[in-house]
Amino acid sequence: MLELAILGFLYDHSLHGYELRKRITALTGHVRPVAESTLYPAIKRLEKAGLLARETQPGAVAAPRHVLSLTDDGRSELRRRLTEPARADITDENRWFTLLAFLRHLDDAGAQADVLRRRLDFLQEPASFFYEGDRPLRAEELDDPFRQGMLTIARATSRAELAWLRKTLASLG
Repeated sequence: MLELAILGFLYDHSLHGYELRKRITALTGHVRPVAESTLYPAIKRLEKAGLLARETQPGAVAAPRHVLSLTDDGRSELRRRLTEPARADITDENRWFTLLAFLRHLDDAGAQADVLRRRLDFLQEPASFFYEGDRPLRAEELDDPFRQGMLTIARATSRAELAWLRKTLASLG
């Protein structure tokens, strides 16, 4: 998820590490804060793989800044990851939002639709946070008002997302 976010944000324009960290934190920080000790090793891995380039620019007030940009291989890698997301990128809500934030970078509407169909298929599978044996429980079947709340909120969120997915798929053709 972190590497996808790095590639996605750098796809549009070059950024220095601090600005990149702020953008990633804005996207995922409330759930998964991004520490420097996590971000900078990921940047170095991507740079070593030839997906990022680093350029040193003079700082306006302080020390020189390292500005990161995507290489052509980095652009290709982002498109590959968007076209072929792992199942966890489809099923985990936080990873899904990161994928969704950059799906516009796929130029092919058919490839975008394929990814959205995978999410639609996942959301249409019977599921719950709570089960009786193998049977998913619905909010109405629980006495616990907090668990009822979880399931009620999840159902409303799923309905909204399903409606959006169907509408967007129709518009993609």
